[in-house]
Amino acid sequence: MMQSQTGAISEAAAHDKGFFGHPRGLATLFFTETFERFSFYGMKALLILFMTASLERGGLGFSVAKSGVIYGGYMAMVYLCCLPGGWIADRIIGHRRAVLYGGGFIAFGHFSMAIPGLTTFYLGMALIVIGTGLLKPNISTMVGQLYTPADHRRDAGFSIFYMGINLGALIAPFACGYVGERINWHLGFGLAGIGMVFGLIQYSLGGKYLGETGLHPAPSPVGVATEKRRLWIGILATGAVLGSLALLSISGAVVITAQTISNLVGILLIILSAAVFAWLFNAADWTPLEKRRLIVIGVLYIASALFWAAFEQTGSTLNLFADRNTDLHVLGYEYPASWFQAANPIIIILLAPLVAWLWVRLGSKEPSSPAKFAWALIFVGLGFVVMIFAAMRAAGGAQVSGMWLWMTYLLHTIGELCLSPVGLSAFTKLAPARVAGFMMGVWFLSSAIGEYIGGRVASVSETFSLPALFGTVALFTIGLGLVLALFVKPMKKLMGGVN
Repeated sequence: MMQSQTGAISEAAAHDKGFFGHPRGLATLFFTETFERFSFYGMKALLILFMTASLERGGLGFSVAKSGVIYGGYMAMVYLCCLPGGWIADRIIGHRRAVLYGGGFIAFGHFSMAIPGLTTFYLGMALIVIGTGLLKPNISTMVGQLYTPADHRRDAGFSIFYMGINLGALIAPFACGYVGERINWHLGFGLAGIGMVFGLIQYSLGGKYLGETGLHPAPSPVGVATEKRRLWIGILATGAVLGSLALLSISGAVVITAQTISNLVGILLIILSAAVFAWLFNAADWTPLEKRRLIVIGVLYIASALFWAAFEQTGSTLNLFADRNTDLHVLGYEYPASWFQAANPIIIILLAPLVAWLWVRLGSKEPSSPAKFAWALIFVGLGFVVMIFAAMRAAGGAQVSGMWLWMTYLLHTIGELCLSPVGLSAFTKLAPARVAGFMMGVWFLSSAIGEYIGGRVASVSETFSLPALFGTVALFTIGLGLVLALFVKPMKKLMGGVN
């Protein structure tokens, strides 16, 4: 029955052109994501600057090494939790409620960080991790459900949705960045929470345009009661492990540091990735076509992880470069370093409509998803080539023009447009429909690995010269992009007609 309902919804959506030629429900999801990304990027713009700021400036006074480890671990966990978040939505509560509950956790997390203190700081990050894990994969899954598999508007729809992401990301650094850096760090975090509250209000009011989309979980072969039992077992097991670590730490038997936690997160990511793909490739109920497509998903997964490892230096290494090595004056006014975090969304908003139009215009000549991923890696590498020269000019403590960062972000953003909205669309098309939410979690798991690697790179940035660090990243990503380009044709055959 569920499949027939979904089919009816999709057929109705095929004739719905109420939002710039796309289903009206896309507007609801667009603005929900806008406010959620406002909260997320508002906090992200401040995070490493707040941790490395001295106590006299109201910061935490952490070293760059410690801050980089915490930043990478936090960002990794944000995306890692998308995996259970997708499963919970698929099997128990449905995507619609998962987004609502996730937004609530996020809002409370930001408000917790608005209260000074290490306990509320770490509690806030934990709540945001849980909330983003519930919201992020499932709102993307719902976008995919607005279209039939054959609807040519699908990739363009994801590109429009991606503009919503970047609209929030654009406003956030100016608002939260200014309030946090110039007035009070904690007020900046609180402003991010207010943004999420507006997102929840909009989502609730616009739910009528979503129809049945995401309202019900997929039929489970073992039943909802069994799935709930599994969820509680997982929650209790996680609580037992965390409680045991806390007791050992209090007793002094184990010294738990940011480095220790980061190492555990890294081990968890390796084990989880291996377990996920071992299950995917050994499941007995996949068709031969689905198995071939899973190979492509695996390759795109690796490429995505390594892309984000380089790209997400934006919030860490490049953010610190803006703060310490960049001239922040324009016409005598000194602007906050966090404002550079708006460069990426500004460029995306300008380029995303052009890219969306280009994919539709090319029609049958549109590059495949693997080809776009190869270009993404090459462009992000070229951005770091620019930073090699910027770092050389900044040697010895000199401050360089902000145009170096703008050129880097332009190249990075072109790469992002070739990978991120394309990856969201590709995973919804390649994944078996019965595990759509879970596979969105797998997509974000690749981001978790990338964020983790990126954070570890940032944590050692002071032990290398910046030209050497940026040069290594550039060489690695461009080389990987060229290797991936060699396998585009074989991968297209495995995709079975999906582009």
